[in-house]
Amino acid sequence: MQKLLENKWIKFGALLLAGIVIGWIIKPSSPASSEDEHNHSESLADQLWTCSMHPQIKLNEPGSCPICGMDLIPVSSNTSSGNSNALVYEMTQDAVALANIHTTKVGGAASGNQVTLTGKIQTDERENAAITAKFPGRIEKLYVSFTGEQVRAGQKLASIYSPELMTAQQELLEASKSKSSFPELYQAAKEKLKLWKLSEQQIASIEAGGKIQEQMDVVAEHGGVVTQRNIAVGDYVSTGSVLFNVVNLSKLWVLMDAYESDLPFLKIGNEVSFTAAGIPGETFKAKVSFIDPLINPSTRSASVRAEISNSQGKLKPEMFVTGTISSNSSSANTELSIPRTALLWTGKRSIVYVKVPNSEVPAFEMREVSLGSKVGDNYLIESGIMPGEEIVTNGVFAVDAAAQLSGSYSMMNRPESKSMEVPEAFRSQITTLADAYFEIKNNLASDNLTESQKSAKNAQNSLSGVDMKLLEGMAHEHWMQLMKQISASLNQLEASSDLESSRKYFSDLSTAVLDMTERFGLNKEVVYKDYCPMAFGDQGAYWLSESKAISNPYFGASMLTCGEVKQTYLKGQTVFETESPKTTISSTHTH
Repeated sequence: MQKLLENKWIKFGALLLAGIVIGWIIKPSSPASSEDEHNHSESLADQLWTCSMHPQIKLNEPGSCPICGMDLIPVSSNTSSGNSNALVYEMTQDAVALANIHTTKVGGAASGNQVTLTGKIQTDERENAAITAKFPGRIEKLYVSFTGEQVRAGQKLASIYSPELMTAQQELLEASKSKSSFPELYQAAKEKLKLWKLSEQQIASIEAGGKIQEQMDVVAEHGGVVTQRNIAVGDYVSTGSVLFNVVNLSKLWVLMDAYESDLPFLKIGNEVSFTAAGIPGETFKAKVSFIDPLINPSTRSASVRAEISNSQGKLKPEMFVTGTISSNSSSANTELSIPRTALLWTGKRSIVYVKVPNSEVPAFEMREVSLGSKVGDNYLIESGIMPGEEIVTNGVFAVDAAAQLSGSYSMMNRPESKSMEVPEAFRSQITTLADAYFEIKNNLASDNLTESQKSAKNAQNSLSGVDMKLLEGMAHEHWMQLMKQISASLNQLEASSDLESSRKYFSDLSTAVLDMTERFGLNKEVVYKDYCPMAFGDQGAYWLSESKAISNPYFGASMLTCGEVKQTYLKGQTVFETESPKTTISSTHTH
């Protein structure tokens, strides 16, 4: 036995056997290992990679951007509360705080909105005067030798030596000697001097003195400030030459530029409050006296003029001013107004982010809005937002950039539009059809089969009143298909003998009416797309409602409030195709 233990091969075999037993005891179970490998592989397979500069690029493995060559970054998941709206982007509380995101509730534009304009003080063109030479001659003396000098009416400005005037004086003196015999000659000599703007007093002085005046004074016909001197001593001037320009500064104009979007809120008689950069701390008031009927093609603005008295001489031409005009336009009382900082500008149809109410995490819905006129630092909203909704007013670019980098929809990556442009007359006609549809819906919610059949007949009449000739191209083709679906469903509803069948036909009708609403829009401020997940044996069904309160047409009184609002349609709002929010480029490389 001792010899067996001393054999090295036997020792080696015993050690190997002991190692196998110990390894078998401590090894992990193979199913768990397989599951871990599966989960890890699945996690890697689900991970997408994008380019920070080209977020439309989506690859299922790391690498370089095929457009710019930059390293790809992982696409972060932004869904933490299960929001099904592809236009909604969710953020963490820390991200909201870090981006300094602020929100504001939307309200109507208050009455008396203020339009802010900028401009200059200018001279009143009616107070400008040119002092001209009434007769030819040479400037002998100047009594006003610089611009900016204040002159009064009747003040001497210059003296002119004029041989022609001396000859005319001599003719007067000669004619005066024989005026009793030749009164016509005497009168003609006087009229010649009057044509050269000599006054009766000057003519009488020449006659009384019996001497020719070699120099004749030029006097100011208007008081004011000399803005231009066009002569010097020794200059020869002819009849009509402009010697001085004089302007009265006791009355001035305030000329401001109003852009096209401002003009609907301005009218003659509006009060203007303005401040001048050169007179801090003082506010002046004037009234709009003129609005230029022409738009400047270079600046796309019209000149707005107000008149102001400047008896104290504080205001000076060319001073820059900033004015506000109180607008009492009726449209300003009804439309919604949002600050400029809330907009991502893309033209008349721009982007805002609306805070999703009652969300577990901060969530913001990208919304396209149609802009109206600009009032001060705000824009009026024609469509896209409802009163009381909360919009991002600070940090809107940070929200959009984060959504873009995560691969969600953003300003630069908007989905395709479902909405089609149609005439207003057509939209009014299908709104009448929608009202008839709502009657059917309400009657089914009340379990009233007879009334729902009558409502279906009324809806058929409304459908026949829709003029398909108003549409062209794709809109016409799409309406023709919808019209057939709607007419068929209404016929089935009219002929239905029980509520169960009516509700099935109503579901088909609702599909077409919802498509009609999304494609063409309705002339209603707001309608709702509702959903009941339990309808038709938990298959679920949608319907259109004019009220936010759920009134279920598929169950009636038995489950009247079963359902939820899935989407809100605002008047004039663009409806997007949001089934595929991401564009993925599959990699051909395999492991």
